[in-house]
Amino acid sequence: MLKSLIVAAVGAFATAACAGDQGDPDQACDGNTFQMVECLKAKTAQWDKRMTIAYQQAMKDAPDKQREQLRAAQRLWIQYRDANCLYYGLGEGTIARIDAGECMRSMTEARARELETIGHQ
Repeated sequence: MLKSLIVAAVGAFATAACAGDQGDPDQACDGNTFQMVECLKAKTAQWDKRMTIAYQQAMKDAPDKQREQLRAAQRLWIQYRDANCLYYGLGEGTIARIDAGECMRSMTEARARELETIGHQ
């Protein structure tokens, strides 16, 4: 049961990666629940793109001895983010969908910013 919920949540959040560059990243996600969730998906997709670019650059810049560790850390981070945000998605009521979406957006933004600073410290 839990495995199928995780698969469903990951699939739902993968849709965010396909949402494209819709909307202004500074725009508030207002409206009804559906509009708010879609807005958060679009913002997450923008941050995911930025995170991917930063990760690829960090991998390119990393010394050989750190490259594999960065790859492992990124894979584990994605698993953690997905599991952490699923926790919010399993909450009560429609607010749970918004909480899960905001979790994905905020965690992805934070990781993108972190990866952007690698090598620039």
